[in-house]
Amino acid sequence: MGKGPFSFRRSGSGSRRRHRKIIVPPESPPPPTSTTALLSAMSPADNASNAMISGGGGGGAIAMTKVKKKASGARLWMRFDRSGGSELVELDKNAIIRHAAIPTRDLRILGPVFSQSSNILAREKAMVVNLEFIKAIVTAEDVLLLDPLRQEVLPFVEQLRQQIPHKTQPQLRGPAGEQESEMQVPTGRQWLPVPESAEGLQSELPFEFQVLEIALEVVCTSLDSSVADLERGAYPVLDDLARNVSTKNLEHVRSLKSNLTRLLARVQKVRDEIEHLLDDNEDMAQLYLTRKWLQNQQLDAHVGATTLNNLSSTRRLGSTRSGSLVTSNLGDDNDVEDLEMLLEAYFMQLDGTRNKILSVREYIDDTEDYVNIQLDNHRNELIQLQLTLTIASFAIVIETAIAGSFGMNIPCSLYHVNGIFWPFVLSTCAGCFFIFLLILAYARWKKLLGT
Repeated sequence: MGKGPFSFRRSGSGSRRRHRKIIVPPESPPPPTSTTALLSAMSPADNASNAMISGGGGGGAIAMTKVKKKASGARLWMRFDRSGGSELVELDKNAIIRHAAIPTRDLRILGPVFSQSSNILAREKAMVVNLEFIKAIVTAEDVLLLDPLRQEVLPFVEQLRQQIPHKTQPQLRGPAGEQESEMQVPTGRQWLPVPESAEGLQSELPFEFQVLEIALEVVCTSLDSSVADLERGAYPVLDDLARNVSTKNLEHVRSLKSNLTRLLARVQKVRDEIEHLLDDNEDMAQLYLTRKWLQNQQLDAHVGATTLNNLSSTRRLGSTRSGSLVTSNLGDDNDVEDLEMLLEAYFMQLDGTRNKILSVREYIDDTEDYVNIQLDNHRNELIQLQLTLTIASFAIVIETAIAGSFGMNIPCSLYHVNGIFWPFVLSTCAGCFFIFLLILAYARWKKLLGT
């Protein structure tokens, strides 16, 4: 029979030994999981271990990418934005420099070498805060907190989450703010009109000052707590030393003075940094990051509006209005009253904490003076006792000399007088005792001995 186009023929026995190959299609990869869902599903411990690496981009946005291996030089940070959101990130130096526009030397201030220093530095787009255990980089849009999982930093993180709720965009004061209230202010990717009832926001501190206030509050509270613990442990130890001067009590006081010196140095560093800012209005003006950020936003919005006109009119109108806008904001650049009041409040609080430490140190000095007076008194008593024993020894030596002279084999008529031994001995002792009293009275008359 001829083979048709669709005819099949059974194979022989050789074909039966062939095995049919089953081709299984490759499994399709699972759908990508969003970073937000991944972060929400992770526990806090997983969030800490599987932190995210952020690449700083323009406009203050940070792209999160999960990695299995920690990048070289990356450190754990926590990012808080002005809307109240927070996330754990791992950033290297380059990402931080791109995001906050700060020089490399500012990152060294946040390093372990300067861990005991206190600095509040103002940069063009950021503020570097290094206060005790709080090490942060604050911008007008967010704050990057270094080592947020440390035990000392956790109260600061909690305060940030509680005191920075969702807020509307800030608004400038003065005529510039009134002029721009009619325009539109960018929020994220959309342009939303500023409400007319934004006058209540004018009395509200900017975002960077809210973060600075929380940092100062946490630091001052920690220092106050340390001073309170120092006071509770200092006074009983000093009282024990005043009652009983012993090696154990002296060792406790020495340890107490060491802790007091270190604590005073910590308080003094923070106080000196705030005092340095209060003495320089230009540095305080540079800390107004939100004001500078709003001015840049308004200038960009104004330039964008003027580009709708023709090129020639745009140049003339843009130069005129931009110059007037910048001129109208020059008066606000010198207004540092809000920051000055904020810093003065915590400066006074730190000054009070410093005074408490100084009062404890004065109490230690008074106790040491009292102990020294006690030791001097004991020393004087010993000297008086030594002088009394010396006078008594002198009187006894006279009697010993008389007894020694009669002990020689020198012929004397008194040897042959019966019953003269005891009268002679008693008279000699009485004479020596009289000499002792005479010299003792002379010493008292010369005030060599106490009454």
